[in-house]
Amino acid sequence: MRELTTVKTNDSLEIKEKDISKIKYTDYILDTRTENLMISWEAYKQLSEVINNVKKADLSFFQNNNKEVKELLVNLKQNIPNDVDSSSILSRISALETKILKLESLVNLSTTSKKELLVNIQDLLIAFSNLNLQMNKKIENDNIIIEKP
Repeated sequence: MRELTTVKTNDSLEIKEKDISKIKYTDYILDTRTENLMISWEAYKQLSEVINNVKKADLSFFQNNNKEVKELLVNLKQNIPNDVDSSSILSRISALETKILKLESLVNLSTTSKKELLVNIQDLLIAFSNLNLQMNKKIENDNIIIEKP
């Protein structure tokens, strides 16, 4: 007979949605034009879901899930729609990748403090927001029609 053991977590270390809602950053979302072009980018949709879960203090995607995290990052880089495939977008994806991997490492460490987790969650949210902003700018610049004299 196996004995079930439960680990009691310290409530002060537990991240709650209210803690994340206090994080200060500018949350850029995709504008309608950009969003319509992103419909076929499955990896971005999955990433967006992960970010929405993080905003709800659900970090389960990062817990002992190294294979799926890396798979998401590979798919994100390999399947970029042509409309947003540029060096500036790749740079933002690389920055986001760094933040995702760092958060994943910290979530799986038993010595991580709540403050450290919140700082890294903020970094992740900022990196995702910056990716959205950069994609919006790229699509906006591509749609500017310059009349030549």
